[in-house]
Formats: sequence, C-alpha cells, structure tokens
Amino acid sequence: MLIHKASHFPPAHGYVTTRPVAGSLYPTDYTFVLTQDELYVPIAVRKPSGTGPFPAILMGRGNGRGGMPLIEQKLALYHHFQECLLRRGYVVVYVNYRHEIPHYYGVRPQTPSVEAHLSGESLTLQATPRVDSDDLQSVIHYIQTLPYVRAQSVGVMGVSHGGETLLKAAAEMNFGCGVVIEGASHEFLSVHTGPEIARIDGEIQFQDIAVVKQWTNKARALSRLRAIHTPMLHIGRDKDHLQGIFRLAHEWMSELGKDSQWVSFDHPTHGYPFIETDEKEQFNPDPMQQNCLDLILNYLDHHLG
Repeated sequence: MLIHKASHFPPAHGYVTTRPVAGSLYPTDYTFVLTQDELYVPIAVRKPSGTGPFPAILMGRGNGRGGMPLIEQKLALYHHFQECLLRRGYVVVYVNYRHEIPHYYGVRPQTPSVEAHLSGESLTLQATPRVDSDDLQSVIHYIQTLPYVRAQSVGVMGVSHGGETLLKAAAEMNFGCGVVIEGASHEFLSVHTGPEIARIDGEIQFQDIAVVKQWTNKARALSRLRAIHTPMLHIGRDKDHLQGIFRLAHEWMSELGKDSQWVSFDHPTHGYPFIETDEKEQFNPDPMQQNCLDLILNYLDHHLG
C-alpha cells in the first residue's frame, strides 16, 4: 500500500547499533529513526534468520517517553513474546516516540509545517509541535524501506494510548493491518473527558458504550475513521472502565463499511495480549492469553503473511 503523505518524509535513515540477546538466535538492532521534522526516535528491530523479505510487525504501548532505556526495558519484558513472532517469520519492532502534549491532537493545525527557501536550499519550518502518531508514521516509513522487509506487509500492534496512536497514523497513511488492544482513543474519537464525567478512584467510567456515545462528537469521529483504509482488529477487556471506547472505534468503523473485527476477553490485566516474561524468566501465558495470541497470529498471517 502507498503512503498518503510520502512527500512529508525525509529520506529514510536509522542509526543502528546491533547487540546480541542472551539465549536467543535473534540479535537486536537498537536504532534511532529520523522523523518528519528531522529529530530521532528510538526503536528496536529484530529479524528472523535469512535474507527475507519478511513481513514486519511494530509493537508499542502507552505514552511516548523514556527514550532508549524504555526500549531496553520492554525488550526484557516481551523477549519471549517477540520470539513467537520471530519464529513465525516476522520482523519485530518495538517502537517509542516523543511525549506529546495531552489533548493537542484535536486542536493542532491541519498544516503543521511550511516550506521555505533560504540561500537556494529548501527547508521545512515547524510551526507546531508534533504528536506521537507523527513519529509512528516515520517509523513505519523507515521499516518499509529496509531491504529485508516486504513494504506492503507491515502491521502495527498498540496497547492503550499505543492503540489510539496507530488509529491516528492509519488515518494519514496506509499499512498492512492494525491490532488495537484496549485502544484508549479518547482524542481520536473526539470523546469529552471533562471533570463532570463520572469517576471511581480517579478512573473515568466509560465501560458502557451508550454512555460514551453521549459524550462523543460522532460527526468528527466519523470524519477521522472515514480516512482509515487499513484493516483493524480491536481487542477489548470485558470489565475495563474504558471498554465502551474500545468497542466504539470498532462499531463506527463497521458502520462506515471498514474492515474491522472485534473480540474481547474477561482478563484481569490491562494489556494482557502483550505477554510478559514471568518472574522465572519464562514464557508462560495463561489459557486466555494463549487464545488471544493464537487469534492475533492468525490475523497477522492472514493480512501480512
């Protein structure tokens, strides 16, 4: 698939340092990726054995912050989870991005930069801050240019804010598929989250999709969802306080005729599909996590494999 905003990207570039992973056949390329506004964000790339080209899956969760040390922490946490994907023939990328300004996405100008010419050279002048989805797009663009990656077979998995971030990116560029895990898509769906919304222990109560709809600007949400052409699998969590938001993104994508699927499990842990290495440094998913992993792998195989 072609990138909608290809002209906004500088030539793809990553500064790479390769390190082995203890007990693994697959080393890690710790990489700083050049962004649209010519800064660098940290990612970690691991590839299967062989020359490829391979499909690739990007994974990330939460807000952008922490730099490369966060990447190293997450690799230790998800080492075995990534091995499942690597053995299946996927390039696996853990992504990070800058810490965006909260609630800025909905008010930022449509044209965040202007072109200028100085001393015969073309320059891009940044008029506004960037948001996390801009950095994610830069990473997708970089991964699509790697010689061992099939450019049309790049997918993204995101948990919580990471799920919202991939929806925002998909509204501005196409990629192979997305897996939105408990996508906290308040901003993208234009959901009002002011102090008058009911809270328990500080957590906003949007478990009921009907309640979420009452506080959502549907016209604005549909205009954003309408721009998405990437297939999406939405994964919810039955008793989560934001379950209504998780499901609403799927429901309105389906209403627009988009390729969207929904599944939800009654699991106690937020982000449960990202299976963590246990305290004994083992990969030991519970039955519900294993079912979810099998579903995700089959989905990725269908759209990317």
